[in-house]
Amino acid sequence: MSGLNLPPVDLKIKKQENKDYVFDCLRKQYVRLTPEEWVRQHFIRYLIEYKNYPKGLLANEVCITLGNLNRRCDTVLYDSFLQPQMIIEYKAPSVPVGQKTFDQIVRYNSSLKVPWLIVSNGIQHYCCRIDETGETVFLKEIPDYKLICDC
Repeated sequence: MSGLNLPPVDLKIKKQENKDYVFDCLRKQYVRLTPEEWVRQHFIRYLIEYKNYPKGLLANEVCITLGNLNRRCDTVLYDSFLQPQMIIEYKAPSVPVGQKTFDQIVRYNSSLKVPWLIVSNGIQHYCCRIDETGETVFLKEIPDYKLICDC
């Protein structure tokens, strides 16, 4: 897998039937190691180890309903009352982060209505907060968990 614009982390990887699997510390199981999963696992560990996000308030592959369709948010951060606060959408490093990705996360947010959104392909990371007026404010960096829970 290619290098990312994230601190290095030690991931548990195993090979099974000629395929690589990585241990997901949130789902507590091995999952197929794809380029997008490589980004997810590095980003989650970055949030937990460097930005102090509580592991127990993060969840991967969260099911939501959009109209008649079932979709999955890549990662959702909850507050201590288990109310969703942030959606994180990942793409493979080879996939540019563009309007299509933002449209996807905004659609997901029509269901969860969270104030924080992050999009990352492991190289580029975008974080925004939707303020009380509905205006989207982009941040220069991923905030520490303390900033998220103070808002």
